[in-house]
Amino acid sequence: MATSPRAGLFAAAEVGHKLEQDDYNVRLEALRVDLLNAQFELGRADFSTVVLLAGDDRPGCIEVAQALAEWMDARFMETHALFGEGRRSEGDLERPPHYRYWRRLPPKGRTAVFLGAWASEVVGAALAGDIEELDFERGIESIEGFERELAQDGTLLIKFWLHLPKDVLEKRLKKAKKSPEEGWQIETRDWEVLENYDEGLALVEQVVRRTNTPDAPWNIVESTNRRYRNLAVAQRIHEALARRLAAPALVPPSAPAVDDLPPVDGQLALDSVDLSATLDKQSYDDQLERLQAQLNRCSRELRERRIAAVLAFEGWDAAGKGGTIRRLTNAMPIANYQVVQIAAPTEEEAARHYLWRFWRQIPRDGMTVIFDRTWYGRVLVERVEGYASEDEWRRAYGEINDFESHLCSHGIPVLKFWLHVSQEEQLRRFEARIDTPYKKYKLTDDDYRNREKWPLYERAVHDMVTETSTARAPWYLIAANDKRWARIQVLETVCRRFEERLAADKKNNKKRKKT
Repeated sequence: MATSPRAGLFAAAEVGHKLEQDDYNVRLEALRVDLLNAQFELGRADFSTVVLLAGDDRPGCIEVAQALAEWMDARFMETHALFGEGRRSEGDLERPPHYRYWRRLPPKGRTAVFLGAWASEVVGAALAGDIEELDFERGIESIEGFERELAQDGTLLIKFWLHLPKDVLEKRLKKAKKSPEEGWQIETRDWEVLENYDEGLALVEQVVRRTNTPDAPWNIVESTNRRYRNLAVAQRIHEALARRLAAPALVPPSAPAVDDLPPVDGQLALDSVDLSATLDKQSYDDQLERLQAQLNRCSRELRERRIAAVLAFEGWDAAGKGGTIRRLTNAMPIANYQVVQIAAPTEEEAARHYLWRFWRQIPRDGMTVIFDRTWYGRVLVERVEGYASEDEWRRAYGEINDFESHLCSHGIPVLKFWLHVSQEEQLRRFEARIDTPYKKYKLTDDDYRNREKWPLYERAVHDMVTETSTARAPWYLIAANDKRWARIQVLETVCRRFEERLAADKKNNKKRKKT
């Protein structure tokens, strides 16, 4: 991979800062009080704080994190050491790379300190030859998107790159090699940093320049003098917190300007669905048996080949999502799937980015997760009912596309179904539920109230399909006035997509064997 020549971005941080012990002690005493007070105020605030500690001084990142844990109240701060591929758990490795960051995000009022993490990971992968230049570019873009989504949701991002001049790093490593007192801190990867120093620094510069934004700026801190480094990081954390806390009514960074969604010229997306489609019982029974047998084989093979899948179901109330999902799960080995029913967010979920609870449910390799209601609630019920601001639901289209792109890039097929019924058929099913004891619980006052906003939901569905139906994660609009027809259409689609994914995996395996 081509790298740029050494530039002044890091040279400017090689000025040899020093801080004597007495001066350090005096300044630290006051700073610790300020940090604790700011942390206490943060506990009552409507935002969380994420501190990223990365750099060519890995032991220094650990020392700074330990100092922060000592100076601040560790009960309200989590630390996550995520240095490179070698620190991924088995569960992390079986999911998209950003999974391990999303699931560790702190709730509002709290702080999380990440060591290494996303900035170090993309550089490390490039140096190891695990990704090509195009993938390195995509890695930077994914960092930009991740940080932008957090900032727009109100998270305070404070990022540090702890920098050691090459000669200082070399001296420190050689000294540690001879000294039992310091040698225990040094690992093989620290020597690898020195070995690849110039190439690595050029790659880091690209990442830092591209991801140095007003909402998530980088702080480059010289790490030669430990006292200076620790105090500089703590001071900047306090300054960032103080600025944010001084403006409690501060509106989180808004999304980039979004043009008005285009007016509908002619039909809405749902108008193209033929609701008259039906299927007689004999044909249904025959096809159901064949397709469920096929799905069972696919599910077993997906598990054997360690391929995960995500099925997402949306639709009108009483459209038949539950019954359709049961026809899928009845055909799959029970150990191969999980059904996740989405309701209003809990207190824990509401304290984080709305996508957090969905990232946590991403399946491990070989598992299939079926969502009954999904992340699309942000652009459907939250949009129509006013639970999300216009800025929030408008930028959600891009956030959702990015989320699904992470899944697809990991090899997870994403199948999205909208089950469509007419208003008349929905009302008939509502009335039937009243007379069916085991279905009465499904009917609420909200179901009838939502019917009054049918045109608003139709437009929301149209925009959802238009903005988020992509080549890799298309929407399937299913006519569901006839439940038998809908179930067969879904089963056929799932089986076809699963077979395609398995065929692609076999083809890729053959290519790998040849090379």
